[in-house]
Amino acid sequence: MSALLELDRVSKSFSRGGLFSTRRVEAVKEVSFALAADKPEIFTVIGESGSGKSTLARMILGIHAPSSGLIRLGGRDVAAYERRAFMAEVQPIFQNPFEAFNPLKQLDRYLFMTAERFGGAAGKSAVEEPVDEALRQVGLSLPEIAGRFPHELSGGQLQRVAIARALVAKPRLIVADEPVSMVDASLRMSIVNLFGRLRDELGLSIVYITHDLATAYYISDRLIIMQKGVVVEQGPARAVLSAPTHPYSRQLRDAVLTPDSAGAFRATHPRKAVETSGDRS
Repeated sequence: MSALLELDRVSKSFSRGGLFSTRRVEAVKEVSFALAADKPEIFTVIGESGSGKSTLARMILGIHAPSSGLIRLGGRDVAAYERRAFMAEVQPIFQNPFEAFNPLKQLDRYLFMTAERFGGAAGKSAVEEPVDEALRQVGLSLPEIAGRFPHELSGGQLQRVAIARALVAKPRLIVADEPVSMVDASLRMSIVNLFGRLRDELGLSIVYITHDLATAYYISDRLIIMQKGVVVEQGPARAVLSAPTHPYSRQLRDAVLTPDSAGAFRATHPRKAVETSGDRS
């Protein structure tokens, strides 16, 4: 069986410079990993700003083409996909939910359009059913957001709408680029727990891009750690973050996720899906 997603020595370089000089900057250097088609998981890419993690996410989403190497979805080169067919399989969730929606456009319009484009639904009743289903999967409902504009919702609610919009397409893979960094700290774990439920209940695989070791430790199945475009460590999340071997990984862990703080985090946030419908602030 083909892998759901496979990256084979993927690199990306950009031209940087001024009027009289240009240099090539390697943002991502020969990154390889694969996600199994028959085993949904949360695969996390960890790195600080400038590590190449967001460039990697954009290549997986087909926004940037690799300078070298191959990205395959279901055994097929991502570059060979027609764009709509690709987006039916892979959906993005971006960092800032307030930038994901036009402030002058009602939120339900986005979800209806997604249902029409990817689900083939036509007519009011046909689009409302899958939209309401997707919203209920994230702890909301169509009556709650119908006719409302982005500024009328909290950041946590708006990020849930963004996730629901992705779910309407019924993708096999979600690429979430720093999805909780702009959400209030008190609501982050409800979003992270939601990703765990989507993996477990819907069989979705998620590529989770983050600089936050605490949420990565808590929710990830496997991970890679990137430094200056290079993967310096990879493996099962708990094993890597509990006993990192690379100096950069140890530096990150010691700065953010000490053994005491990891224990306190596990005690405060038991690994189970929490009730999400209470997020209304």
